[in-house]
Amino acid sequence: MKFQFKTLPANFAFICLMLSVNTYSQDTANTHVDGQSMTQQLQSLRKEVIALNRDLFVLEEDLLFPSSTQVVVYLSMDVGTYFDLDSVELKLDDKTVTHYLYTEKQIKALYKGGVQKLHLDNLGQGEHELTAFFIGKGPENREYKRATSLTFSKTAEPVSLELSIVDSSVKQQPLFKAVEL
Repeated sequence: MKFQFKTLPANFAFICLMLSVNTYSQDTANTHVDGQSMTQQLQSLRKEVIALNRDLFVLEEDLLFPSSTQVVVYLSMDVGTYFDLDSVELKLDDKTVTHYLYTEKQIKALYKGGVQKLHLDNLGQGEHELTAFFIGKGPENREYKRATSLTFSKTAEPVSLELSIVDSSVKQQPLFKAVEL
């Protein structure tokens, strides 16, 4: 049987759960083991499988995105007086890597100070360019599409970049910034 690495945590968790249920079903004569009922034992097994799945997810992310090649892009927003965000398109080195469409609930979370991990990628060392396109409604409810770019240097250390949308009360316009953290 050939497993793909991306599906390994889900498959592994399922196999563990099936083995534990199979082992448990073989011991049906003893309904109370160590003073625990069957329901309590199943709940305990579920918690263990969930914890194992979480650990496998972290391991998978570390293997797929080692710190020497890792680039993470975050998005934050101000109160949104001058701009209502609909979507963001992200390009790295002129290649579209993500396009994200926001729900009203996600926008409210960003207005309250939330930060979204927009993209995680592997990049080789050297100079790279990040370009983000913000699409939404601007002042006076007009269609608004703006872009911001950032050229950064990737070294052996992980790189964190932040895209931010900030209201400028002086200009009565939104400002779109990209910075390296």
